[in-house]
Amino acid sequence: MPKAQEYQLTNEELKLVETAIKHDKRPEVVQRSMAVRLLHLGHKPAEVATMQAVSKPTIYGWFHRWQSGGIEALANQPKSGRPPKADDAYSLALVEVIDKEPSEVGYAFRIWTVERLSAHLEKITGIVLSESRLRALIKRKGYRYRRPKHDLGHLQDKEAKSKASEILDELKKRSSETIFNSSLWTKRP
Repeated sequence: MPKAQEYQLTNEELKLVETAIKHDKRPEVVQRSMAVRLLHLGHKPAEVATMQAVSKPTIYGWFHRWQSGGIEALANQPKSGRPPKADDAYSLALVEVIDKEPSEVGYAFRIWTVERLSAHLEKITGIVLSESRLRALIKRKGYRYRRPKHDLGHLQDKEAKSKASEILDELKKRSSETIFNSSLWTKRP
């Protein structure tokens, strides 16, 4: 028959665990520290598993992680898998270019689109992202897409525009001097 596991903590270890329960910002560390403390208080692993809504092997794993590395070992570990294409350099390039007008970077167009941003960032970084990934990255960075407001100001005659503005101002002054009431339900003075 295997030897029973000893779950008793020293006073120093207990203080570390209780400090983690009260002050650690990572919820997984708080939950796992609570499980270690419950084991120290004499609860069986099956009871602690029920209280924490996890399996009994998970409780054993948490306690072994605690024994091998302390509080930091109870934190979530990086998961394996494919690293994201959009690394820090890509994100930095995106933030730098999205705040600029396309003409400042050397383009003839005036509005960034996802396709244009993707093509420009590919030239700079060599990384190709799909439009949906780029949109998600833009959203994570706190930017929103808005429809552009079309302006034909560059096609207008500036002299004619200033003359029209002066005439409009004069008409506004005259209309404010004239008493004109457009309501249908008014009393006579």
